[in-house]
Amino acid sequence: MFPCIKFRTMVNDGDAVLARHLAANPEARAEWEATRKLKDDPRVTAFGAILRKNSIDEIPQLLNILRGEMSLVGPRPITVPEAQLYGTRFADYTSVRPGLTGLWQVSGRNDVSYDMRVELDSRYVAGRTVWGDFVIMAKTIPAVLASRGSY
Repeated sequence: MFPCIKFRTMVNDGDAVLARHLAANPEARAEWEATRKLKDDPRVTAFGAILRKNSIDEIPQLLNILRGEMSLVGPRPITVPEAQLYGTRFADYTSVRPGLTGLWQVSGRNDVSYDMRVELDSRYVAGRTVWGDFVIMAKTIPAVLASRGSY
């Protein structure tokens, strides 16, 4: 566990806002349960949406890398509640440092299910190589510029 640094992109009391939104919107609840993300997330501010769309909110994580808490490439950081979604694959997740970018980032990002995210994280850990990390970093640039799977 470490304090993952990001620019603030959400409203205050975001958990309550999310709970109300999911209770009132069955489609949003289904989307949340499948991906743990919402394309139209009511918690995200207008300025925050711009930061997220362009992955600018993650730039402060370079400090996490410098402090040794993160790596350039690896599974993206998760929250404590997300750990249970990894099930038996949580050991894979914790065997490497979280990354600024990773296989999930260049394989669809928010456009894939959370189960697929877990699969991609496990696949990364099982087959990681220096060359593979270079390939992921190279694929990250066009993915970020095209805002693929980013919302």
